[in-house]
Amino acid sequence: MNLKKSRSLNGLGKHDAESRRKRKTAEITQALNTTPVDVAALRRMAISEGGLLSDEIRRLVWPRLLNVSVENLPEQLEPVDRDNNKDFNQVLLDVQRSLRRFPPGMPDEQREGLQEELIDIILRVLVKNPQLHYYQGYHDIVVTFLLVLGERLATALVEKLSTHHLRDFMDPTMDNTKHILNYLMPIIKRVNPEVYDWMQQAEVGTIFALSWLITWFGHVLSDFRHVVRLYDFFLACHPLMPIYFAAVIVLHREDEVLDCECDMAMMHHLLSRIPEDLPYETLISRAGDLFVQFPPSELARERSHLTAVSSFKDLELASTQQRPDTVHRRRRKEQQKQQQRPLEAQRGSVAVVRPTARRFMRLAVMGLTVALGAAALAVVNSALEWAPKLDLLFP
Repeated sequence: MNLKKSRSLNGLGKHDAESRRKRKTAEITQALNTTPVDVAALRRMAISEGGLLSDEIRRLVWPRLLNVSVENLPEQLEPVDRDNNKDFNQVLLDVQRSLRRFPPGMPDEQREGLQEELIDIILRVLVKNPQLHYYQGYHDIVVTFLLVLGERLATALVEKLSTHHLRDFMDPTMDNTKHILNYLMPIIKRVNPEVYDWMQQAEVGTIFALSWLITWFGHVLSDFRHVVRLYDFFLACHPLMPIYFAAVIVLHREDEVLDCECDMAMMHHLLSRIPEDLPYETLISRAGDLFVQFPPSELARERSHLTAVSSFKDLELASTQQRPDTVHRRRRKEQQKQQQRPLEAQRGSVAVVRPTARRFMRLAVMGLTVALGAAALAVVNSALEWAPKLDLLFP
C-alpha cells in the first residue's frame, strides 16, 4: 500500500512539474509575441525558477535580453584573417585546451569544426572592437553562446556582451577586474561576519573567485545545464550579479570554510573548487536577495577600505595560473609572531582562535518563482535601470 502511495505521489510531482513548465513556456511565448516584446517579462522568466527551460527558448530570448535584433543580422559573417591577428596564437592555445567544454561523446570532427568557429567568433569581435583586449577565460564564455546559438547569432550576442557586461574584463590591465572582485568580501562581511573574519585571518583574498567571475562560472562547472541556467540569470540582471553569486557560494559553504585550517593555501584550495551538488535555484534566489539588501552603490563606499595593498599582485599571480606561494605564508607567520610577542609575557603562548560568536544573518528566501516577490522585481528593475546606459531599449 505504501509503495502504491509513493508511486502516486511521484506521479503527482512529475505532473505538477510538467504543468509548471508548460505554463512558463506559454508565458514566455506570450511575452515574445507581444508588440513591442515584453522584455521585462522575459527577464522575470529568465530569473525565476528553472530559467529559460531549453536552448530552443534561449535562442529566442537571449537576443532580446541583450537587445540584439535578429532580423538585422548579416546573412554572411565576415571572413577572419588569422595570419595577421595578434591574438590568434593565444586564442588557438586556449581553444585547444577547451575540450571539456564540449558535450561528452561529440564526434571529433564536429567538435573540431566548432572549435574553428569559436576561434573565428573571438577574433571577429576583437578585430571589430580594437578597444577590447583578449583575456584567458573569455573563450569559456564564448563557447557557451556558440553551443546554444550557433556561430552567426553567437557572434552578434558575444559582441554586445563584450562591449557591455564584460567590458571591464577586457581592458589592457586587470585594474577594473580587481575592483569588481573587491565587492566580494564586503558582501560576505555583511551576511556572515564570522566567515569574513576567518577568511581575513587566513589572508585568502579573493583570487579563488577570479575564474568564476571572468568566465561567468563556465570554466569551473562541469554540467552544461548549470552553466546555461546561470547565464539566463546573469543576462537578465545587473552586470555585477556574478559577484553576488560568488558570495552566496562561499556563504553556502560556511561550515567547510570555518572547519578549514587558518592557512591561506589550504583555504584557497578549498574555495577554488566548487562542489558538484550545489542547490543552484536556492543560490540564485539568495543572490537576488543579497543584491536587494546590499546594492552595489552601498558596497562601493566600503570596498576601497577593504582592499589589501597586495591584492593586485595577487591578481597577477592568479592570471599566470600559479597557486599562492610561500611568500604569502611566510608573511602570515611573521604577522602572527609579531602579535604573539606582547601576549607571551602574559599567557606564555598564543594561537589563532576562530571567532566564537556566530552572527550569521539568516536571509528570508523569497523564492524567485514565476510569481516573483519584491526582491526579484527589484533585481529586474535594477537591470532595466542599468540597461539604458548601454543604449539598450526596454519598455
